[in-house]
Amino acid sequence: MVIITAGMIGVGKTTLTGKIAEHLNTKAFFEPVGENPVLPLYYEDPKQYGFLLQIYFLNKRFGMMKQALEDDNNVLDRSIYEDALFTRENNAEGNITDTELGVYLQLLDNMMNELTELPKKAPDLLVYADSDFDTILYRIKKRGRPYEQFEDNPGLESYYKRIWTAYQAWYREYDASPKIKIDLQQYDLSVPGNTESVLNMIDEALVDIR
Repeated sequence: MVIITAGMIGVGKTTLTGKIAEHLNTKAFFEPVGENPVLPLYYEDPKQYGFLLQIYFLNKRFGMMKQALEDDNNVLDRSIYEDALFTRENNAEGNITDTELGVYLQLLDNMMNELTELPKKAPDLLVYADSDFDTILYRIKKRGRPYEQFEDNPGLESYYKRIWTAYQAWYREYDASPKIKIDLQQYDLSVPGNTESVLNMIDEALVDIR
């Protein structure tokens, strides 16, 4: 089984990924954030580094997805399937030109075609982590990454809101695999008992798939 997790920055997706992997005794592929040299530069100057950031993430996510589909059992923290969401938003904001978007989409299409040639062509389950927008902002502030903070940057807060809105549409349209939505506001993973409830929901979804 290959499971991918998806969701807005700050929703608790990475924590969820780790708990799923531990529960299933399998490997977790985490999103390359901490070791990403481009991400802090992007937050400082999105127009200069927008395209470079998306190519960096696309390359990393392609490698992770390919390895996961070639292995037996894995959980991926964000995947190539949602990468274009961020690229299109950067294009809409003027951070990525139409020409750069075209190059990116052609490269993404080539990568997706290569994935379909693998013995396992798609993940078995998407677990989408959801929350209301105020909770997202609270968690971003709480985890304290300096380049993510928005209190003195209304433009960044507005960007977060657009991404949050775009994710709602993305989840509705996603059809590469079966999917379930987990409300990580209602099931805050820091509250005792909630982790077990969430993992039970995922187990039930996997039973149906099997």
